[in-house]
Amino acid sequence: MTQTATDLGPTAQAAIVEALNQSIAETTVTTMLAQNFHWNVTGMAFGPLHALFQEIYEDHFAAQDDLAERVKALDGHAEGVLSAMVKRSKVAEHDGHADDQTMIKALQTAQETLAATLAAAGELAAEHGDTLTEDLCIARGQVHEKFAWILRSHLR
Repeated sequence: MTQTATDLGPTAQAAIVEALNQSIAETTVTTMLAQNFHWNVTGMAFGPLHALFQEIYEDHFAAQDDLAERVKALDGHAEGVLSAMVKRSKVAEHDGHADDQTMIKALQTAQETLAATLAAAGELAAEHGDTLTEDLCIARGQVHEKFAWILRSHLR
């Protein structure tokens, strides 16, 4: 049965909010990863990588808000403490001291991680009949898979 945010029981809401907060944490860490690489990329592919990394962090910055607003629609608390996000994220920070190939690989891995996290959050939402959260997670997961493909293509 399809349910809106107000139809979900407290257990379902809590589980979905937790999954979304995981997604927010990983999106936030990946946003900063892409921005850090945008600032620090060098080499023959500087121009296109500088632009790609900017496209990624700008997309992810907006996505953080979309995910947090869904948390609020579910009557949850959107976690906004950066240190807590870094701690819970499956995406690792990077100091930005790396060649372009290492940067690309790190961002590719982050995109794949985000796609998997959002797929799991979407499945959880579907189990509870929360099609609106499921749809958001599917849409975001597709974006991350596309970025992963684009990044992978740079490594071939």
